[in-house]
Amino acid sequence: MVTRAKAKASQVQPATGEDWRPVRVRTMVDEAIDAIVAAAARGLVLPGDRLIETEIAQKLNISRVPVREALRLLESQGIVVNEPYKGIRLMPLTQSRIAQVLEVRLALELIAVRRIIEQQRHKDADAMKRLDRCIDEMRLMATRKDSYGLALADVAFHRTLCEISGNEFLQTLWEGVARQLTIVVGLSTLDKPMRNIVDEHRALLAAILTGNLAKIHTVLGEHIQDQNSDVDLNKIISERRKIASPAKKGTSA
Repeated sequence: MVTRAKAKASQVQPATGEDWRPVRVRTMVDEAIDAIVAAAARGLVLPGDRLIETEIAQKLNISRVPVREALRLLESQGIVVNEPYKGIRLMPLTQSRIAQVLEVRLALELIAVRRIIEQQRHKDADAMKRLDRCIDEMRLMATRKDSYGLALADVAFHRTLCEISGNEFLQTLWEGVARQLTIVVGLSTLDKPMRNIVDEHRALLAAILTGNLAKIHTVLGEHIQDQNSDVDLNKIISERRKIASPAKKGTSA
C-alpha cells in the first residue's frame, strides 16, 4: 500500500534547468577574487603590476588568508603569475596572449551557436530573452560609464550563449577564460566606446535570430576578432601608467 507521503512524492516533477537553483554561499575568497578582477578590469591594477597580499587585505578590510587563497586560485586560472624574486603580479597582457585566448573562445562559441541553431533553440523566446536582458544590462552599464559592470554583462551574454547550447562540457571549458575576458573587455572600454560594444551584441543577437549559421559565424567572428584588432591594449596600459599615483607606480616596479 502506497502511503500518502509517497503518493505526494511521486507527483513531484523533476527540476529542469529553468527551475529553482540552489543558492551558492559566497565566501571571503569569492569576494577577494571579484575585487581583484574588478580592479584589473577598471585599470586600477595593470598587467605586470605587483599584487601585495597585505595591501589587498587592507584595502578590502579582510584578513590575509582569503586574499592568499584568492591569489592562488587566480594563478591557476592564468590571471596572476608568481615569479621568483618578483612576487605575485597580474599576468602581462600581450597581443599574442590575447589572440590565443580569443582563438579558444571563438572556437567554443562557434560550437555553441551551431548547437543552438541545429536544435532550434534560437526560436525559444525565453532563451533569446535571456540574451536580450544581458544586452539591456550592458546598455545600462554603458550609460553609467561602468567599465567593470559592462564587462560583466558582456561576459554574461557569451556565458548565456554557451548555456543555451546545452553542452555542459563546453560551458566548463568556456569558464576557463571567463575572468580573463572580463579583464580584457573592461580595459577595452578605456579606449573603445561602450556604445559600440552594446551595438555589436545587438547585431550578434539579430544574426542568431535569423537562424542563418553562415551569417552568425561571420558576425561572431568579426565581433570577437575586433576585440584584438580594434583595441590597442599596450597604449591603454601605457596611458594608465602615466596617470597612476606614485604609490601605484611603486607597486609595478
